[in-house]
Amino acid sequence: MKVYGYARVSTEDQDLTIQREALLAAGCDVVREEKVSGQASTDDRKELSTLLEFLRKGDCLVVTRIDRLARSVKHLQDIVHQLKEKGVSLRATEQQVDTSTAAGKAFFDMLGVFAEFETNLRKERQAEGIAKAKLKGVYKGRKPTAQEKSDEVLQLIGEGLKRQEVADQLGIGIASVYRILKSNKPATV
Repeated sequence: MKVYGYARVSTEDQDLTIQREALLAAGCDVVREEKVSGQASTDDRKELSTLLEFLRKGDCLVVTRIDRLARSVKHLQDIVHQLKEKGVSLRATEQQVDTSTAAGKAFFDMLGVFAEFETNLRKERQAEGIAKAKLKGVYKGRKPTAQEKSDEVLQLIGEGLKRQEVADQLGIGIASVYRILKSNKPATV
């Protein structure tokens, strides 16, 4: 049995040292680290994907907290299901999580529910704050950048470029090209 650690922070300016030290102190033979948002899919999290492929029956995956592994209960359950199918247990150093025991599994499920609840509350508070700021005229939101290029989009489309070519050339998303074309479509009678 091997013990593998997984450490993650959300932004480049955050430090992994505390997690790394905790995982090594917990007996991890190998620690994989990455700086990527928890919202990213497992495919976008290369180190986690590598670990999930590499883990074998009897191995143990250790994290400091379960929110380092996933941000939603669904994503967390998917990962745990994958680990369970492989015969791999999961432990968290800062929480009473050890999926090799019945009590650990139950506690793990409860933590996942509370983590998702906390994320949803944070989103609601953020939306409320934005709504209040908009009422006061303080918050206007991000200025639409692609709309500034609508004349260029129309010109390039008129020159025969394909939509994706226009998006690439102007450094905007393809959806923005479609929105500009839709908003500049002549009205039919």
